[in-house]
Amino acid sequence: MKTKVPLELEKVNLRLKSAKTKVTIRESNGSLQLRATLPIKPGDKDKNGTGRKQYNLSLNIPANLDGLKTAEEEAYELGKLIARKTFEWNDKYLGNETIKKSFKTIGELLEKFEDEYFKTHQRTTKSEHTFFYYFSRTKRFTNPQELASSENLINSIEKIDKEWSRYNAARAIAAFCQAFNIEVDLSLYSKMPENNTRNIPTDVEIFAGFSRFENYQINRGNQVNENVRDSWQLWRWAYSMLAVFGLRPRELFINPDVEWWLSKENIDLTWKVHKDCKTGERQALPLYKQWILEFDLRNPKYLEMLATAISKKDNSNHAEITALTQRVSWWFRKIGLDFKPYDLRHAWAIRAHILGIPIKAAADNLGHSVQVHTQTYQRWFSLDMRKLAINQALSKKDEVELIREENAKLKMENERLKLEIDKLKMELVYKHS
Repeated sequence: MKTKVPLELEKVNLRLKSAKTKVTIRESNGSLQLRATLPIKPGDKDKNGTGRKQYNLSLNIPANLDGLKTAEEEAYELGKLIARKTFEWNDKYLGNETIKKSFKTIGELLEKFEDEYFKTHQRTTKSEHTFFYYFSRTKRFTNPQELASSENLINSIEKIDKEWSRYNAARAIAAFCQAFNIEVDLSLYSKMPENNTRNIPTDVEIFAGFSRFENYQINRGNQVNENVRDSWQLWRWAYSMLAVFGLRPRELFINPDVEWWLSKENIDLTWKVHKDCKTGERQALPLYKQWILEFDLRNPKYLEMLATAISKKDNSNHAEITALTQRVSWWFRKIGLDFKPYDLRHAWAIRAHILGIPIKAAADNLGHSVQVHTQTYQRWFSLDMRKLAINQALSKKDEVELIREENAKLKMENERLKLEIDKLKMELVYKHS
C-alpha cells in the first residue's frame, strides 16, 4: 500500500495536468491536500499585491487509494470553480476552526484573553502579574482592529524598532497565540537581545536626582493647578524609596503598610512589601539608614499624599497600579533624569555587592532568587562600578596590611620593652648585691 499510493498519486496528478486543471494533490502527514493558486484568504496578507496566493487545502481526506479517488473528484470540482472564477472561501475550504479564527479581530480575542489564559494556568498573584504583562504588551503593540492572523501578529512585532521591546512583545504575543491556538512561528524573535544599556546611577547621582524635583518646582512657573501644585513631593518620595530599598515601583502602591512604616516599633526601618506583590510579602531593609533621614521619608505629609493617590485606584487591578508606576517613570523623564526607576533597583544590588553583603541576603531583600540576582543584576556592573569595587577592595587590603605592619611594630616594641625591663631588673639586682 505504501508504494501503491505514491504511484497512484503521480498518475492522478498527470490526469489533472492533462485536463488542464489548475489543481494538484499532495500528501502530508497521512492526509491528502489540494494545492492551487487562489484569491487571498480572509485575514491573510497580500504581500505581492497580486490578489492571489498558493494554498494547500486540507479536506481531511486520508492518504489511501479510496482517499485518492475522493481527492481527484474534489480537485476537478475546485478546478472548475477556478476556471469559472467563481471560487469563494467557505467552511469547506477554510475549515470550521480556521474560519472561526480568521474572522476574529485581535481586539475581540483580547477581551477573552484572561478567561482563556486561566483555563490552563492556576490563578495566583504571580500568574496574574504575568498575565497582565502579556496582556498589556499584546494590546500595546498590536492593532485591535486587525484580524488575529499569524501574519498580522508577526507584522506587529516587525514594526517595533527597539530590540528589547520587540523581544518582550514577541513573548507576550506568543502567550496570546497559545491561548487561542493560533499557529505562528516566532522563533526569529525569541532570542534575548545581547546588547542593552542601563545607566546605573552612583550615590552622588542619586542625590543630584533628588534635588532635581525641587528645582523643577522652582522653575516651572505659577501656571499650575492648585490641586497638584505639591504633587511633585509624592513622586520625589517614591523616587527616594526606590533608591533606599531597591523596590519594584508597584511595591510602593500595592496595599502599603503606612502604619508600620511610621511606627516606633519599626526600629530596623523596614518597608513591608504586601503579599499581593509579584514575589509575595517580605520586609525590605535599607542599605543606608541615614538616607531615610536625609530624604525625609517618614514625613507623614508624604504618606498622606500616598494614601490619597492609591485611594483612587483599585489595588487588585493591575492596570490601575500600572498607571501609578507609569507616573513614576513620567516624572523621571519630566525632571530630566537619564536613568529609569528600575535602574535604582539595579544600583541597590550593585551597592550591596560593593559593600560585601552576601548574595543570598541581597537577593532576599530585593525579593528574587539568587539566580536572578547573579545573572540579571550583576551584568550591569559598569566600568566605573567595577573600578569602585576594586578600589574599595584594595583599600580594605591596604588597611589589613597597615594593621599587620602596626601589629609587627607593636610586637617589636613589646620585645624592646621586655629587654629594657629585664635590663633594669638586672641593674637592680646588681645594686642590691
